[in-house]
Amino acid sequence: MNRLFVLFIWAVITVNPVFAADEARLLRFPAIYEDRIVFTYAGDLYTVPSTGGVARKLTNHEGFEMFASFSPDGENIAFTGQYNGNTEVYLMPAGGGVPKRLTFTATLDRDDASDRMRPNNIVMTWKNDGKGIIFRSRMHSFNSFNGQLYCVSKSGGLAEELPLPRGGFCSFASDDSKLAYNRVFREFRTWKRYRGGMADDIWIYDFKTKKIENITNNPAQDIIPMWRGDKRRRNVQIQDLLVTGQ
Repeated sequence: MNRLFVLFIWAVITVNPVFAADEARLLRFPAIYEDRIVFTYAGDLYTVPSTGGVARKLTNHEGFEMFASFSPDGENIAFTGQYNGNTEVYLMPAGGGVPKRLTFTATLDRDDASDRMRPNNIVMTWKNDGKGIIFRSRMHSFNSFNGQLYCVSKSGGLAEELPLPRGGFCSFASDDSKLAYNRVFREFRTWKRYRGGMADDIWIYDFKTKKIENITNNPAQDIIPMWRGDKRRRNVQIQDLLVTGQ
C-alpha cells in the first residue's frame, strides 16, 4: 500500500508539473493493479500508468464516482457512484465502458461525498475469488457511525450481509477464510492521531470457526488493514498520506 500512494503521487503529479500546479488539486481514492492506477479527480474516475503518462478519463457523468477498486484479475473496476439521486455500487471494465449498477438501496441522509461520515454504499474491497465485492452500507442502520459490511456478486443480485455487527475498512486473507477489518468507519481527516474510546482496532474474523480476535488493542488508531500473502499487518502511515492528500 505504501507503493500505491508513492507511485500515485509521482505518476500523476510530477508527470506534468504545469497540470499539477494549475489544475490537479484534489486527486483522491487511488487504487493500483500491477502497472495501472485508478483515482478520482473532480468527481470522475481516471486511469494512469504507474510509470507515468497522461491520465485517461474513464467516466463522464455529473454524478460523483469514488472508491474505485480493481478486481483481483484487473479486468474490472468496482466503484461507488452517485447517479440518479442515489449512492450505489457499480461495476465497469477496467479499460472503460458503461457502468453496471449492482445495488439498489434507499436514499439516506448524510449521503454526500463531503460529509465526514462519507456517503452510503462505499466499496471496500473484493473477495480474492473475484466473484464478490464488499461494500460498507448503512441501509439498516439509524446511526451514521455504524455501518455493516455486505457482499454483492459482480453479476448483481441481492447483497448478503457479512456475519458481523458492524464494519469498515477490511481485507480478505488469500483464501478468503479470514477477514481483517475495522469496526468503525468514518472520515479520517478529523480523527488523525485521535486517542479515545472510539479509536479503531484491527479485528480478525474467521469464517470457519466464527471467532473474532482483536490483534491491536491499543489507544491509537489502527486502520486500513491489508493482508500480505498469509500474513497480516497494519499500516498507520496510509492514514497520514490520505489526510495529507485532503
